[in-house]
Amino acid sequence: MLKRLLGKTPIEVWVIKQLDADLLHLCGRATLEAKPSRKAVLATLEEGHYAGAVKMATGGMVLNARLFQALVPVEQLELLPDSQARWQGRDWGLAQVPQRCWTYQGPLVAQPDPTGALISAEDVSGIRQRVAQGTHQPPGQVVFRPENANEDHPLLAGREHDRKDGMRPKAGREWRRDRD
Repeated sequence: MLKRLLGKTPIEVWVIKQLDADLLHLCGRATLEAKPSRKAVLATLEEGHYAGAVKMATGGMVLNARLFQALVPVEQLELLPDSQARWQGRDWGLAQVPQRCWTYQGPLVAQPDPTGALISAEDVSGIRQRVAQGTHQPPGQVVFRPENANEDHPLLAGREHDRKDGMRPKAGREWRRDRD
């Protein structure tokens, strides 16, 4: 009650990880502390310069605002049916960002899931291109041998070399090396 009178109620926002041409990569809801005042925080959100802690509603993780492209007050973004949203006077498609991508600092791509909705995932195409450029020759040839074909290799010790006196441990007993 006192927080409400003093204007210190937390500010609920939608967390947008990335903005594409017609797609919002939406992490979900979060809360921001209203410090120094609610009006000041809302003004910095409007300018897009909010810097501070973002407490995610799902899981309660506290993340830095610089990880996200936009923090939008709940009243300004309207969720529509069929994975759509209305924000800034236009309609956007929505892609759900899983928790593993919340701290990812590279670009995201949207992929369809089995239900038809879009799920965001890390874009690894740049890594694939660098790997493809680095490999100039095809991978080596794999040779399949019969089981235990390398048993006679000189670097592998044979079983007869394990004990010099030829004694074997009794079944079910621990091997003791008292006489070594």
